[in-house]
Amino acid sequence: MPCVFSPEQSRSFESDGYVLVRGLFDRQEVHLLVAGIEQDPQLRASLYDRNDSNGKATRMATWNHPGESVYGLAARSARVVDTMEAMLGGEVYHYHSKLTAKDPYEGGAWEWHQDYGYWYHNGCLLPHMASVMVALDRCDRDNGCLQLIRGSHQVGRVEHGILPGEQVGADPKRVEQMLKQMELVYAEMAPGDGLFFHANVMHRSDQNRSASRRWTVLFCYNAARNDPFVAHHHPNYTRLDKVDDGAIKAAGLKFSVQGQDVFMKTFSNPPGLQQRMPDSQ
Repeated sequence: MPCVFSPEQSRSFESDGYVLVRGLFDRQEVHLLVAGIEQDPQLRASLYDRNDSNGKATRMATWNHPGESVYGLAARSARVVDTMEAMLGGEVYHYHSKLTAKDPYEGGAWEWHQDYGYWYHNGCLLPHMASVMVALDRCDRDNGCLQLIRGSHQVGRVEHGILPGEQVGADPKRVEQMLKQMELVYAEMAPGDGLFFHANVMHRSDQNRSASRRWTVLFCYNAARNDPFVAHHHPNYTRLDKVDDGAIKAAGLKFSVQGQDVFMKTFSNPPGLQQRMPDSQ
C-alpha cells in the first residue's frame, strides 16, 4: 500500500512536522488493539509509572521489536510502514513502541520535549526518525491529548535536561520563544486516528483531569541509513518484516509470545542526559 498521505498532507508534513490521519485503523481493528493491550499478560506485567513534577503518573509499557501480537502487526502494517518510508525518504526499521496510559483524574502530564532530544544521545546521528501515535480512546483537551508546536521541527534539535520530577524536557527558554512565534495545536483524536510526527517536533501533554481515560500506543521508527553508533536500550538496524493491511483482522486477538517479545521493566534516560536544566535547579 502506498503512503496514506494525500499530496496536500505530504506538503503539510514538510511545513508543519506532523499529519493527523483520521481513521487510520477502523473500528474492528481498534477493538482488537484495545483488547490485546488490555489483556496481554506480558504487557500488563511490564507496566511502569513515569511521574510528572506533581507526582501524577502515566502508566507505560515499552518494547523494542514488534513481533506477532496484534499491536506488533499494527506497527508492521503496510499503511504505517509505507507512510514512514515516504516521510523519511527510504527504508525504516522499528525503533521501539510504547503504551502511554493516562487513567481518569490520575494520568500525569508530559513536559515539552522532542523525541530526538533523547534519541540524539542514543547515537542516532541524524533526525531521520518519526513516530505515529494511535488513539485507543478519545483524546481531547480534558483528558490530556497531545499538544504540538506547528513547524517546530524546523528549529532543529534543542538541548534537553532533567526537569523537576523525573522527566527529561527541552530548554524552557527555547520553548518560550517558539510559543511566541509558532502556533500551539491540540491534537484531539478519535479512536483509530493516527498522528504522524517528526522526531524534532516539540510536544507535550497535560494531566488527565477528566473521568475518561486516555490510552494511546506509539510506534517509533528510524531510517535504516541512520543506524545508531552507540549501543543502547533500543535496537540498531533490524530488518522490519512488513505485513499486509489485512493482517490484524486475519490474526484476531493475538498476544505477545513468551520468550520472544521482550518488554522493558522501567524507563531509561540516555547516559548523556543526566544534567538538570538550569531553571529546574
